[in-house]
Amino acid sequence: MLSAGHRLTDSAAFRRTVRSGRRAGSSTLVVHLWVDGQAAPGPAQVGFTVSKAVGNAATRNRVKRRLRHLTREHLPSLEELPGRAALVVRALPASAEASYAALGADLGRTLERVSTA
Repeated sequence: MLSAGHRLTDSAAFRRTVRSGRRAGSSTLVVHLWVDGQAAPGPAQVGFTVSKAVGNAATRNRVKRRLRHLTREHLPSLEELPGRAALVVRALPASAEASYAALGADLGRTLERVSTA
């Protein structure tokens, strides 16, 4: 579970991150990263979007739990970015069939691409 300070819950922040942030994708997910260089440094905030196209409620929750756990491992690198970072992870339908290791590899690869761009 992500701590309350690391959760992205505001719909305006979700919208801003998806529309204005940098984007990178893979076969199982798409990540959007928005960094506010003007803001004081703070905890990186993370939000998840898992639509009904991924599967039924049990499948969506399983994908969300996996992504939440995998994202926690990458929080230290997000907090090293200048300013305050917001990340939205959008699961694609292929994420329902992907293994935990495959999701982790895709998340790491996309985060590396989006944070160095």
